[in-house]
Amino acid sequence: MAETWLIVGLGNPGPRYESTRHNVGQMVLDELARRRGERFTSHKAHAAVAESWLRPGGAKLVLAKPLSFMNVSGGPVANLAKYYGIDADHIVVVHDELDIPFDTLKLKIGGGAGGHNGVRDVAKALGTPEFARVRVGIGRPPGRQDPADWVLEPFGAGERATLPNLIVDAADAVELVVDEGLLAAQQRFHAPR
Repeated sequence: MAETWLIVGLGNPGPRYESTRHNVGQMVLDELARRRGERFTSHKAHAAVAESWLRPGGAKLVLAKPLSFMNVSGGPVANLAKYYGIDADHIVVVHDELDIPFDTLKLKIGGGAGGHNGVRDVAKALGTPEFARVRVGIGRPPGRQDPADWVLEPFGAGERATLPNLIVDAADAVELVVDEGLLAAQQRFHAPR
């Protein structure tokens, strides 16, 4: 039987937040579903879910976007992991990262949440921080702007020109983590462009 992976895109629900920096994780999940011709449907775990395969005969993918707000993403993630019988070592969380420059990806397993309340809540709900993370760089706000406001704003015009490529790269990184493991994905995506 094929392995099953839970791929989670963090963000906030509703049209008001759709195109904000904080929702880049969900944008990546939309790309993964688009590649497979899948649509998200509502799941009792309070998430939108699409089930598919990495490729024919490959790993099963459960693509999930929690329908809760970012800071309380853990409950839906833990409920989906339990429902599908998926351990933390087969979970990939895709999220925005302030401390990484825009248009940059960093991947890791475990460690701290780095001030990201959504990641912190997922780790708490799962009882472990030992899950893979695809961290999508959004950069720090200019000047003295509050980071909490920055993440809830849409990407700027200059960023929007590059954003589709960043989303494609992040989706590729998720697929590579599932297919070949974290180290292979790090070697490809941590290298300078």
